[in-house]
Amino acid sequence: MKKINYFLMLFASFLLIIIFISISEWNITAEVANTKTIVSLSNTKIGWGVSRKKDHAQPDLGSKNRELLKKYEGIDMGNSEQKVVYLTFDEGYEAGYTKQILETLKKNNVTATFFITAHYLNSQEELVKQMIEENHIIGNHTKNHPSLPDLKDLEIENEIMDLHKAVYQKFNYEMKYIRPPKGEFSERTLQITKTLGYTTVMWSLAYDDWDESKQNREDYAKQKILDNIHPGAVILLHANSKDNANILDECIQSIKSSGYEIKSLDEFAR
Repeated sequence: MKKINYFLMLFASFLLIIIFISISEWNITAEVANTKTIVSLSNTKIGWGVSRKKDHAQPDLGSKNRELLKKYEGIDMGNSEQKVVYLTFDEGYEAGYTKQILETLKKNNVTATFFITAHYLNSQEELVKQMIEENHIIGNHTKNHPSLPDLKDLEIENEIMDLHKAVYQKFNYEMKYIRPPKGEFSERTLQITKTLGYTTVMWSLAYDDWDESKQNREDYAKQKILDNIHPGAVILLHANSKDNANILDECIQSIKSSGYEIKSLDEFAR
């Protein structure tokens, strides 16, 4: 009887070892498969571009680029049949104009999205707080504003999630939209950002407003914006532009008087 019990215990131990090895091998296989999925995706760097059209028609954003962005549920341009536009700002650093921009948005009852970096968060905490309190959306523009395809997977995660955690800790606010720095991404980076719970937001209307050496061109700025408004426009403006701050009120009123609504990204319609 003792011999039978001994062999039963030995057999049970053997089975447990086999089960443990099988589970470990399954986990390793799953991890390798997941790694291969990410690694096998193309890391060809894509620089976002817009080819404008006349008469307020939707521009050409590149069919392949749009198809790839759509695959990962990103945002670039809304419904072609609805006169709705979406206003977004990139905020790498503060040049002294955001307060005026916020006042104009409040005056016109417009909700915008502000894509911020860690530098902006750390140096302009009160402005970020004001954005949140006034029901604007805070988007992730990464911690240090690098070109994401140049980074390894873990580096991309750190760039995004370090800022995500910092915003959450300061304001109990969960970011969910990301704009890739420099407008550069790849299929690999789109997959990573989606896995992190983010929606990638590009644009269909922008101009060279980011260059602070090209200011005092308010008529030029208004023309670039108003001549190219189109249904579904995702408008990218840089908040370090004095011209944008000065013309924003007139542009918003002109856009509205042309029959357009300015909606939040949370109301985005494809």
